[in-house]
Amino acid sequence: MAAESISLDVPADGSVAARYALALLGLADDKREADPGALDRIASDMEGLLGLCRDDAGFRALVQDPRLSAVEQQRTIFAIVEKAGVGAEVRRFLGVLIRNRRLAILPQVALSFAAKLAARRGEQFAQVTTAFPLTDTLRTQITARLTESGYSGVKLVETVDRAVLGGLIVRIGSRLYDNSLKSKLQRLQFVMKGAA
Repeated sequence: MAAESISLDVPADGSVAARYALALLGLADDKREADPGALDRIASDMEGLLGLCRDDAGFRALVQDPRLSAVEQQRTIFAIVEKAGVGAEVRRFLGVLIRNRRLAILPQVALSFAAKLAARRGEQFAQVTTAFPLTDTLRTQITARLTESGYSGVKLVETVDRAVLGGLIVRIGSRLYDNSLKSKLQRLQFVMKGAA
């Protein structure tokens, strides 16, 4: 996986990332008995880490660099997440990933955790890829359109990919809605080749 980008496809249920996410969800459930806000706090921390992986190239490179020793990764990652206000549970979880040399799958673990939590809460996960970051107005409009199409409790996961040129690509469940300028141009090129 290149340090320039991360995969934002939700990992399959049997994958290593999904198993780590399930373990973290189990930990959150155990903590919830003594601390009712634990699940929301852990979910917020994981969402923040996913945002860091997605938006911060330096953090992404650090997470994906196999040359760093576990000690170096732990020292550096812990300094960053402590500054970001990440809670003790997620810091300990990161320590487990680092000790097991699995820190590179952190983005997939965070996605899998979010997907499992969304499913539990009756929400649906929609992956939205655009050429430019979404505004709050666009987020609201996309969510409204998906709700009108029969999807309830939609939660957006956003990706910026300049290669789509314009428009957007939405993946929700097994459905893919591709309204990107790149795809439209490819279809036009295919039609023009057929007419020649």
